[in-house]
Amino acid sequence: MNLEEQIEKIVRSHGAEFYDAEIVKENDQTIYRIYITQEGGVDLDTCAEISNDVSPLLDVHPPVGGHYFLEVSSPGIERTLKKPRHFRSAVGERVKLKIAGGEKKRGILQSADEEGIVLKNKEGEHRYNYPQILKARTYFDW
Repeated sequence: MNLEEQIEKIVRSHGAEFYDAEIVKENDQTIYRIYITQEGGVDLDTCAEISNDVSPLLDVHPPVGGHYFLEVSSPGIERTLKKPRHFRSAVGERVKLKIAGGEKKRGILQSADEEGIVLKNKEGEHRYNYPQILKARTYFDW
C-alpha cells in the first residue's frame, strides 16, 4: 500500500474522501497539503482530526526530505482537476481548460469518463481526452 492509499484509508475513517495531495514551497517553507472532501462540506474539526491521525504515519514515511509543514484542507470551490474522479465529481460545474497546443476553453463540464470529458460552451459540445488536457480547474463567477 503506497502513502496516498494509507492516507486515503485514514481520511475515510473520518467520513471524508481523499481528494489529492501536493507538495508546495511558500515563503521558503515546504508544505505537504492534503485535500479532502466531505458531504455537506469540510469543517475545521475534521481537518484537525485527520491531521492528528496522518501525522504519525508521515513521521515514519515522510512525503519529502527535510522539514515540512502538514496542512489538511478542502480543495475549495475553485479546485484543480487532475484525475478522472476529479472530473466526474465536477460534472455540471464551470471549468477552465488549457488544451495541448495552448488553446484555452471554458464551459460547463457535461460528462466525464475514464478516457476524457465533454465540455459544453457557446461553440457547442466538444470532447477532450485526458492526454489533451494540460490544465483544468473549476471556476466560480463571483
